[in-house]
Amino acid sequence: MATEAAESTRDAHHGMSIHEVVTLLGTDSDAGLPAAEAADRLRRYGDNTLPTSTGGGTVRRVLRQFHNPLIYVLIAATVVTAVLREYPDAAVILAVVLTNAGIGFVQESRAEAALDSLRRMVRTEARVVRDDKRRTVPSADLVPGDLVALEAGDKVPADLRLIRVTELRVDESALTGESAPVNKDEAELPEVTAVADRRNMVYSGTFVTTGGGAGIAVATGAQTELGQIHRLVGSAEVLATPLTRKLARFSKALTVVILLLAAVTFGIGLVRGQDATDTFTAAVALAVGAIPEGLPAAVTITLAIGVTRMARRRAVVRRLPAIETLGSTTVICSDKTGTLTENQMTVKIVWTTTGRFEVTGSGYAPDGEVRDNAGEEVAIAASPALRWSLLAGAACNDARIHQADGTWQVAGDPTEGAMLVAASKGGLDPESVGETHPRRATIPFSSERQYMATLHDQRDANELVVLVKGGVERVVSMCHQQVGADGSGQALDTSAVLVAAEELAAQGLRVLATAMRPVTEPAEFDEQALPGTLVFTGLQAMLDPPRPAAAPAVRACHTAGIAVKMITGDHATTARAIARRLGIAGDGSGRILSGSELAELPGAELADTVDQTDVFARVSPEQKLRLIESLQHRGHVVAVTGDGVNDAPALRQADIGVAMARTGTEVAKEAADMVLTDDDFATIEAAVEEGRGVFDNLTKFIVWTLPTNLGEGLVILVAIALGTALPLLPTQILWINMTTAVLLGLMLAFEPKESGIMDRPPRDPGQPLLTNMLILRILLVGGILVTATWWIFQWELDHGASTAEARTAALNLFVVVEVFYLFGCRSLTKSAWRIGLLSNRWILLGITLQALGQAAITYLPVMNRVFATAPVRGSAWLYIVVAGLLTTLVVAADKRLRQRIGRGASGVA
Repeated sequence: MATEAAESTRDAHHGMSIHEVVTLLGTDSDAGLPAAEAADRLRRYGDNTLPTSTGGGTVRRVLRQFHNPLIYVLIAATVVTAVLREYPDAAVILAVVLTNAGIGFVQESRAEAALDSLRRMVRTEARVVRDDKRRTVPSADLVPGDLVALEAGDKVPADLRLIRVTELRVDESALTGESAPVNKDEAELPEVTAVADRRNMVYSGTFVTTGGGAGIAVATGAQTELGQIHRLVGSAEVLATPLTRKLARFSKALTVVILLLAAVTFGIGLVRGQDATDTFTAAVALAVGAIPEGLPAAVTITLAIGVTRMARRRAVVRRLPAIETLGSTTVICSDKTGTLTENQMTVKIVWTTTGRFEVTGSGYAPDGEVRDNAGEEVAIAASPALRWSLLAGAACNDARIHQADGTWQVAGDPTEGAMLVAASKGGLDPESVGETHPRRATIPFSSERQYMATLHDQRDANELVVLVKGGVERVVSMCHQQVGADGSGQALDTSAVLVAAEELAAQGLRVLATAMRPVTEPAEFDEQALPGTLVFTGLQAMLDPPRPAAAPAVRACHTAGIAVKMITGDHATTARAIARRLGIAGDGSGRILSGSELAELPGAELADTVDQTDVFARVSPEQKLRLIESLQHRGHVVAVTGDGVNDAPALRQADIGVAMARTGTEVAKEAADMVLTDDDFATIEAAVEEGRGVFDNLTKFIVWTLPTNLGEGLVILVAIALGTALPLLPTQILWINMTTAVLLGLMLAFEPKESGIMDRPPRDPGQPLLTNMLILRILLVGGILVTATWWIFQWELDHGASTAEARTAALNLFVVVEVFYLFGCRSLTKSAWRIGLLSNRWILLGITLQALGQAAITYLPVMNRVFATAPVRGSAWLYIVVAGLLTTLVVAADKRLRQRIGRGASGVA
């Protein structure tokens, strides 16, 4: 019954003593579990792996791709045209349906891939003690109550309550967002302690960076913190993108209109006593003509072109609609470490009692210098205190800096790596330091000591020196002197040192103190003898610096009307400092909400508070998910960035999840919609710009194609109402729809982004795909097409043309009007002359190919037979071109009128 009791207290083991945990789990803190008991628990509670998910099955995923009103109409049109033996029409429409289904099916597989990646994270081996014997077992065989040993470099195999530690430090960044390794101990903690602050716990999937220890497994498999995140990923709702939501609403409305028109057409024909079969064929022709068959292909290709453009800007889009979603984003929730910052600790300030020095450069690259308050480079020989502080940071150090794949990286503690780089910038090469000051002995860092000390030979002075680095208060308490301007020891000004440390810490910097002590004998290097004998050398203040391009990118987002919020697992002071540097929190006086404060917020206040807060610190994965949902409920389109396991649920819940390629875990990348190859927040701003361009181009295509579909449908409706011959046959309508969509409409996908695209606010998520202004323009051009088609059809008949010739003239009029209207749709607000006729050469290529196609269908005998066309007279071409010019003038006048109305409204306001 021990493990049953343990399960009910899964989140409370940190608040228990070691004895209570051992008793609760029925184990032994020295001998571990009996092997037989471990085997029994494994049978009862299962493997230490994350559960699998069926994902609804392949068949259900395939069927979901057809759940769209427009697809229903296309399928119905396929069946009806096939029954009527219009096989070419049926084949074309069916191909469109199947292509879209295939694309959607591939996209949905990413959720399963994310869960598989989470499961792979726990497939390791573990060192356990069973029957008082140490052995190695697969981590999948671990059970609650197992005694697990940990060493540097290990991946933690389960959630463990620590019972013994030796200088243990754990990298929990992937789970909590904490940028620096966390010191661990076995002391009992208050029950109400956030996951990131539970020093006596280590969690599955995190890494031991230094030291070692042992712990009791308190949770395995789905019961671990990693298992909790797995459940959150599985339960997070995969939201439709703004584009798919708008297209769904548009499709429903279009479906209703098409069915009503077809029904009215059929009804009118029957009322007039026309043949039922002929009338039904005409109604089907109307439906085929009114359905924008090219729209699904246009959406896919336009998005694919946007994806290609984004790849050039260092972003890989995994789901096509994601590129457009960024264009409609109203809030970006960004992780701090590695996205807004470089994820490389960097010493920025060295403070000594004789001066304050700035260290330039960022990251682990040894590029930079040490400067004084006047901005001049400092020779460390001129400042003994600076030299001793940098020397202590470099020599009292177990890290190593090296180059790999063209980048500088640290092997060991990031804080120690930062101090090595600072010494290099000051002229102290770490390798040379090792030769001039070889180490003799070490007192390692521990959470109790709060310092590290090393004993070195000084070969240039033929004597020994003790070098120390550690927490400010601890090191200062061990000092009795400070290094003076001349290098001699002077009385320590403790208050000045502590005030300086507080000021640096208030800026969000992590501050460490350094000290030294000359000794004559190795025996003087003793932990008990050091307090009260050290000489203070300086303070080194460091942080994970913001990326150079991050602040301009944040400003660009603000200009574009996009709110930027920082959500991090780091401390509030650090988060505030970075947010202030980036301009996220203004001057830094804005509100910062911690995870504990967030947990106490009533549900009624949550939405308003989250909307008004820019920085969230010490936030758990569950809380991050709650934040995203709250913003979405407020109507925001939310983009979320992240790189850790803890970010995966929010990445999937977001309207668009953005993962980091370099530092991101596989879990985060699989859950995301887009992956940044440079891990840079500035790339997101570029993606927003591309996304807005993609949406603009899609809107232009729809505004361009719908008048054609509307005109074709109304032409047939009028013919039935008047009881006359059809001006266009179904095969001719299909020719118009498919050739113009590919050769003309798709050229709009290559349209360059319009100027000022990032100076306008985001689109209102509730705004329909087509505004009233655009609907009126569609009706206007559609009306021109209907009127002009009927006029030229009747004109040709009245002047001796055959029905085939009159229909061919009507067909060519449709296409020519679309060509002229295409130029008007290159910008929905500006004149075609203002954006430049040659700025999109693809359009000229498309028009040339379309012209060749029209010549072929008009004058080639084989095409005449297939499409029931005939050569037309020269005079007909004149009237056709006039109709195109008339359309251009009408659209230009409409744009000019609306611009004047807009300026007038602005003036009144």
